[in-house]
Amino acid sequence: MSEQPDVRFWFDPVCPFAWMTSKWVRTVQRQRGDTVEWRFISLRLLNAHVDYDSHFPPEYEAGHTAGLRMLRVCAQVRDDHGPEAVARLYPALSSQVFEVGPDHYDPTDLDALVRSALVEAGLPEDLVRHLEDTDRDAQIQAETDEALALTGKDVGTPILHVAPPEGAAFFGPVISRLPSDEDALRLWDHVVGLATFPGFAELKRSLRERPQLPSFGVTEQEAGQAEDWHAGSRRQKK
Repeated sequence: MSEQPDVRFWFDPVCPFAWMTSKWVRTVQRQRGDTVEWRFISLRLLNAHVDYDSHFPPEYEAGHTAGLRMLRVCAQVRDDHGPEAVARLYPALSSQVFEVGPDHYDPTDLDALVRSALVEAGLPEDLVRHLEDTDRDAQIQAETDEALALTGKDVGTPILHVAPPEGAAFFGPVISRLPSDEDALRLWDHVVGLATFPGFAELKRSLRERPQLPSFGVTEQEAGQAEDWHAGSRRQKK
């Protein structure tokens, strides 16, 4: 982008909360015409120092590695076809991870998924070869570091930067459901207002409902039941 965008959004294509937040941001973008630049942050590189076996559930390492592999393709796409191509490719990738039924997505078998996403985004199918292009990792690490330099460490995805370069940057917001068009604008104004207040540091709760995404098999009834999504369901003591 020759001019500064209205928003910079750092994403990992395998993060469900980044995906939900991106859908919300696109809802706002559609109504207000803001420009969004989609940048890369890798959960696998972010956790490179972590022993996955002791810190995460068994499936996390394969999932985070899949995200890094997809970001390699995204990096090549941006170099070859520009940032607007990444704006098309991101949803084409993540919709095949999250807008499908449980167990439909296999993080260890990405070839068909990425080929399909490239075609959907109007990009050359042979770019799939960059899944294994480790030469891209330094670039992705640099963008991951760039995001953390804006927010500090001990955060995840997504990271947003509003009105860069001087505007506020923050992790999140972490949302589990897609708001209506009207609520999307209201939520945006609240989030930006809070984030740009001088001295604001953090607003957080760990009790969450499961993401309202088909890949989680969440029904309308289940979506309304808050639970600690990371730690699993907790039994209340009577």
